[in-house]
Amino acid sequence: MTVAGRRFTPLPAIHAVPAVGYHLDSGQGSLVFTGDTAPNDELWRIVNQISNLKVLIIETAFSNKERYLAEVSRHLCPSMLADELAKFERRAEVWITHLKPGEIELIMEEIEASVGSLRPRMLQNDQVFEF
Repeated sequence: MTVAGRRFTPLPAIHAVPAVGYHLDSGQGSLVFTGDTAPNDELWRIVNQISNLKVLIIETAFSNKERYLAEVSRHLCPSMLADELAKFERRAEVWITHLKPGEIELIMEEIEASVGSLRPRMLQNDQVFEF
């Protein structure tokens, strides 16, 4: 689907209820929003083919101590995020969303410790990306 010159393509997600992610392409650059998802090889197969990718927004809902809950609810925790980002072959900004309230600082600390080279940052309310 195309809206205002931007192409929107749904991406596969693995979640406890039906869900999708999105690829938004302006022609100048692309943004991928993963939506709620568990480990997802099909997502990475598609994302790694996006040559103009500028921004990747990915969820990490739980801390590592709640990995079991992340697995059961089909979300990610920092150690699972690290495994997923090891499949990421592009250079793009990485932003984290869907952090569990009350554990935001812990989750971001665990992400920094396990995925440091990509330097993921926490998505902020009202954040704007131009691409």
